[in-house]
Amino acid sequence: AMDGAPPPTSPTGLSAYVAVSQLLGLTLLATTGAWLGRYRGGVAWHSPLQFNAHPLCMVLGMVFLQGDALLVYRVFRHEAKRSTKAMHALLHGLALVIALVGIIAVFESHRTKGIPDMYSLHSWCGMAAFVLYLLQWLLGCGFFLFPGASFSVRGQYKPQHIFFGIALFILSITSCLLGITEMLLFKISDSYSHFVPEGILANTLGVLLVAFGLVVCYVLTREEWKRPPLAEEMALSMDFKTLTEGESPGG
Repeated sequence: AMDGAPPPTSPTGLSAYVAVSQLLGLTLLATTGAWLGRYRGGVAWHSPLQFNAHPLCMVLGMVFLQGDALLVYRVFRHEAKRSTKAMHALLHGLALVIALVGIIAVFESHRTKGIPDMYSLHSWCGMAAFVLYLLQWLLGCGFFLFPGASFSVRGQYKPQHIFFGIALFILSITSCLLGITEMLLFKISDSYSHFVPEGILANTLGVLLVAFGLVVCYVLTREEWKRPPLAEEMALSMDFKTLTEGESPGG
C-alpha cells in the first residue's frame, strides 16, 4: 500500500458469507452430478441421455455462475473498476453459453423422443429467465461496459439493472425447483411418496439451491458490503460526465 498504509480489508463477515456461498455452490453441483450419475444414467450428447445435460447445464450456468457473477462487485472490492466490470460481464456471458447448451439439449432430446415442447410451467419460467437474462446482459454491456450511454442515463438505468439482476437470479432458481419436481414426477411418480433415495437426493438438491440463493441475495442486499468507489474512479466518473453531458462536474 502507498505511504506504508495497511492494505484494505473486507468488511467483517463478508468473506465468511462468500465462502459459504461457494461451498454451497460446489455442493449443489456435486449433488446434481450425483443424482444424474447414480439414478439417471449419466450424461451423453447424441444418446438417450442427452436430456440429462439440461439440468446439469442450467444449475451450472443459470444458478452457480450467475450467482458468482453477481458477487463479483462484493468480492473484488479494491481492484480496478474496468477489470471488475469485465469479469462480471464475462461470467454472465459464460453462464449464458452454458445455459444455451442446456436448452439445445432438452429441445433435441424432446424432438428425438417425440415429446412436446414449452407446455409446462417449468418451461415457461425457464425460457423467460433465459431470454430476460440475455437481454439484461446485452443492456448491461451496452450501458456500462462500452462507452455508449451518457452519465445521467447510466445513473437512471443502474437501479433497474441491479433489481432485475437479483430478480432474474431468483427466477432462475425457481425454474430449477420446478424442473426438479417435474422430473421426479415423470421419472418416479409411483415411488416418490415413499421417500425413495432418489427423491430424497433430488429434494436435497432443491434445498441447496434455495440455500445458495439466500446466501447470495443476503450478501448482495447488505448495504455496508457494497463496493466502495475508489478515488480515481470518482474522478473518472466526473470526467465522463463532463464529456458526455457538456458541463463541468460542479455545474
